[in-house]
Amino acid sequence: MLKNKKILLITPPYHCGVVESAGRWPNLGLLYIAGELRKTGFEPVYYDAMAKFHTMEEVVRTIKDTQPGAVVITAITATINTALEVLKHVKKIGPDIITVLGGIHPTFCSEQILQENTDIVDFCCIGEGEHTLQELLLTVDALRCDYDKNLLQAVRGIAFMYNGQAVKTASRPFIEDLDTLSPAWDIVNWKDYPLYFIDNSIVAIVSSSRGCTNHCAFCSQHKFWNSTYRERDPWKFADEMELLAAEYGINVFFIADEYPTRSRERWEKILDILIEKNLGVHILLETCVADIIRDADILWKYRKAGIMFVYLGVESTKDSRLEMFKKDIKFEQSRDAIKLLKTAGMITESSLIIGMPDETPGTIAETLELAFLYGTDYMHFLFITPWPYADMYEQLKTFIEETDFSKYNLVEPIIRSNYMTRKELMQSVLNCYKEYYSRRIPEWHAMRGDEFKKQCLLKGMKAIMENSFLKKHMHEVKSFKSGVPGPELPVSGH
Repeated sequence: MLKNKKILLITPPYHCGVVESAGRWPNLGLLYIAGELRKTGFEPVYYDAMAKFHTMEEVVRTIKDTQPGAVVITAITATINTALEVLKHVKKIGPDIITVLGGIHPTFCSEQILQENTDIVDFCCIGEGEHTLQELLLTVDALRCDYDKNLLQAVRGIAFMYNGQAVKTASRPFIEDLDTLSPAWDIVNWKDYPLYFIDNSIVAIVSSSRGCTNHCAFCSQHKFWNSTYRERDPWKFADEMELLAAEYGINVFFIADEYPTRSRERWEKILDILIEKNLGVHILLETCVADIIRDADILWKYRKAGIMFVYLGVESTKDSRLEMFKKDIKFEQSRDAIKLLKTAGMITESSLIIGMPDETPGTIAETLELAFLYGTDYMHFLFITPWPYADMYEQLKTFIEETDFSKYNLVEPIIRSNYMTRKELMQSVLNCYKEYYSRRIPEWHAMRGDEFKKQCLLKGMKAIMENSFLKKHMHEVKSFKSGVPGPELPVSGH
């Protein structure tokens, strides 16, 4: 039985200088869960320790002050150690507080987590969490004594320890109608969520669909969603954005979908509705190269609807590597898509994967030179990361040298190359960043005709220099090896 109805929903206080370099945004999954818990009489408390940049001491104090009946915390692989540390403190504060661990890492690694953390993790939530947590917490609250295995096994989508063994229940079907879900927007402290390169911004993260039908070998989203795809009603999605803008002053939206543009007909409908509503907001999204080329004739609608920033995961400059990654695109397609977006007035961002076992100084130098041909505004040089549940794990596991999951964050080398040490790989990537931006920044300063875009690019670079994992290296921007003088960056911009 829960000691009270208060459910504390926590993001772990983990930072590696990646996503937080550009700004902060709420954890949409926890807000969806909060909304569904309310419907069954629980009192959700949303605590974004990550966005608040809280120390573990502050996290402990918040848990003590809240005195919840249960704590739900979410974790990816990079944050799993921090999440477990939080739950360890929870059990010290109150051994009777129920602890639930959810997210992509617990979904695939629940047995190992439970066996190694029996005293601090009561349950793992497997997959989509809204209805699972509703049923689980109602079931636990109804128990008057120790766990009843039969009652708990009836709850689909969980894992727990029983008599020294990890028990995993039947899979829970995905939620068919996503529009029945109601995120608890009102429990968010929106001042915690600025985008650093747009002045006076408040960021909300929204979702128009769930799932991914692509099968990128280094990714795991298609496995988490079992290659399914579900869509929300375009009008209801746009109405939600309108509500957030009107009631909470949201002026920047990040569309969280893994694949928002999958259906051109539906996507164009969303664009048309947003154009009609004329919300006066800025929209950021991630999508696929092929869809940008497909939508070449309606990219003006993207921009008119408010989309100002598009991320494309081009991942490589080599067609052979793209085939290995199962990207189903070619170098020329990525280059053309980026050009189309820039011509339409949007800021572009892309990433390239570095550090495969056959990587050499020569291949990295070639990747850098070809990266300039892509022409994207922001380019990230990210290390291949063998998450234990990704398709490429078996191919890469014999090359793994780093087993600390907190370093599985794309910006620290995990595997060795046959030809380079991890230290050499790291230095090569840092040089890539220095060379790339030594050329880009002068171009941005020379821009004419779109002052807003120019200032966004320069302020974004300033944010990277001040907040990202590159901070200790990017201060050398004024003396890049390329010899390009480092331009002055704007003083204001946060």
